[in-house]
Amino acid sequence: MTNLQLREFLAKQFPAFMVPSHIVPLEKLPLTPNGKLNRRALPEPEDFPATNQPTAAPRTATESVLAEIWREVLQREQVGLHDNFFHLGGIPF
Repeated sequence: MTNLQLREFLAKQFPAFMVPSHIVPLEKLPLTPNGKLNRRALPEPEDFPATNQPTAAPRTATESVLAEIWREVLQREQVGLHDNFFHLGGIPF
């Protein structure tokens, strides 16, 4: 099962705010000598597509400005017209 398929499955089971933006499969969780989760030893999540739709380029100047802001804020190389800010890793304030 791919990350996207897993996210789609979870979206059917849980409210949107409970679906993680990134999923990293691990053999086992890294632990500290005390048996707690070692957050520093966790791998960085890889970028993956947020939708099955092909990436669509912005059509207007406003969409281009917003896409550039999203790329900068989310530190992503590419942001499509149909991408969801939160699915790409954005967090609500």
